[in-house]
Amino acid sequence: MAMAELSTPKTTSPFLNSSSRLRLSSKLHLSNHFRHLLLPPLHTTTPNSKISCSVSQNQAPVAVQENGLEEETRSWKKLINIAVSGAAGMISNHLLFKLASGEVFGPDQPIALKLLGSERSIQALEGVAMELEDSLFPLLREVDIGTDPNEVFQDVEWAILIGAKPRGPGMERADLLDINGQIFAEQGKALNKAASPNVKVLVVGNPCNTNALICLKNAPNIPAKNFHALTRLDENRAKCQLALKAGVFYDKVSNMTIWGNHSTTQVPDFLNARINGLPVKEVITDHKWLEEGFTESVQKRGGLLIQKWGRSSAASTAVSIVDAIKSLVTPTPEGDWFSTGVYTDGNPYGIEEGLVFSMPCRSKGDGDYELVKDVEIDDYLRQRIAKSEAELLAEKRCVAHLTGEGIAYCDLGPVDTMLPGEV
Repeated sequence: MAMAELSTPKTTSPFLNSSSRLRLSSKLHLSNHFRHLLLPPLHTTTPNSKISCSVSQNQAPVAVQENGLEEETRSWKKLINIAVSGAAGMISNHLLFKLASGEVFGPDQPIALKLLGSERSIQALEGVAMELEDSLFPLLREVDIGTDPNEVFQDVEWAILIGAKPRGPGMERADLLDINGQIFAEQGKALNKAASPNVKVLVVGNPCNTNALICLKNAPNIPAKNFHALTRLDENRAKCQLALKAGVFYDKVSNMTIWGNHSTTQVPDFLNARINGLPVKEVITDHKWLEEGFTESVQKRGGLLIQKWGRSSAASTAVSIVDAIKSLVTPTPEGDWFSTGVYTDGNPYGIEEGLVFSMPCRSKGDGDYELVKDVEIDDYLRQRIAKSEAELLAEKRCVAHLTGEGIAYCDLGPVDTMLPGEV
């Protein structure tokens, strides 16, 4: 891609200190708000080489490499491209540094970050890129920023779609579905055109289930199974509440499922969850609390946080994104599972096909997953799952014009079930 060069004075940076293993100096390039930071290819130096750290008018960014770094990088995996939309926002501000540090994909996995923003956020996105540069993450080999998803999504293997329009005062829920739906329709088409054919897509921007459905319907060349709606924060909140009630640490809670939509119709499943390997209902005998207090506390946790904090969750959302991805790239512990919103075609639970619905999944750690079949669904659980299913079917009808399924018809009902952070 042709790049327009920013005016940058010729400078030479001294070595930081003799113990530094990697030093980076880079030059800004700008073309249609698209910025590129590139480190030299891995494994291109001799074992005893030392690269100076300097930038001149006609020089590309370079890295400083001390003795021994080649030996370390030789064992690294092939670089992967990761796209993040809404990259100048609060959630991304927490997430990007976790990605760059190796916390998500591992200490031997180099990455390239492709950051998508808007015309309004491009200066903030420049600032984000500068902070990533200044952090000197060895695994972060490249940073691109831009406003055109067709460019930013080029060859990406993972796409984390956070950016979405917030719900303004007086905005009808149907209007928000349409406005954000158009964003995710465009991004789906861009992924279909530019991304890796087996790209994994995690939709965070709300309403995430229906946005994920719109995105996958506009990306017919990408397997529908590769699209996820983030419900991991709901799962984490549910585990927290059960652990607090039982007086145990959260890692003693397993087999936690969030069924359905990421809304107040979501169903935190205490029937199949376990504490210290025992059914929750055997450990917590206050079944009235489980059916009422527990469920409501998970559904309304985001609203309570806004009351206390004055804004919707960002750090905990970023942590849940990390957890969601790690669940796909790390083998699921024997007998356990995790929650993610996925396409319902072929599901064993009797849930209507053609939806993105949160269900229990397991993974072998290869980025793929399988639905868990050995779960119990009683009448209580079935009734609540059906309510969330009906809501998602209504949302689907409301965005039919964006999924290629005819004329949209909105019958969302009088009760507003969107989570408080969307208002």
